[in-house]
Amino acid sequence: MERAEVLKRVIGILTEAQEIRRAAEAGEDDDSPDTEAGVINQLLNEMLPSISVPAESSPQEVARLVAEALGPALHTMVSGFSLAFTSLAMAHDAGRTDMSSVEVLQQLALEVEAGTYGENS
Repeated sequence: MERAEVLKRVIGILTEAQEIRRAAEAGEDDDSPDTEAGVINQLLNEMLPSISVPAESSPQEVARLVAEALGPALHTMVSGFSLAFTSLAMAHDAGRTDMSSVEVLQQLALEVEAGTYGENS
């Protein structure tokens, strides 16, 4: 999955999590932990590669294979969440009351779509 696509998925997850929380706070959703877990599971299933480990592999070989397979995907995911957090924190620190957190995330999604945070950023 390309970096921009990962960033958009992370933004989508955070936006969806806010909607789940608002619904739960309003008493509209009694199973929000299950719903939120489903959203997170979907993200992980889409972003993490499958790993094949030969049966005769030593524990060290298994660790190496897992690290090689998951490392890049986890790095990209963490970068996406860090970018989203930083964007929200900067809006908060600047005292931006004219934008909700969902609007900050929407603006970030537009910037990602425009290529601001592409592979070479």
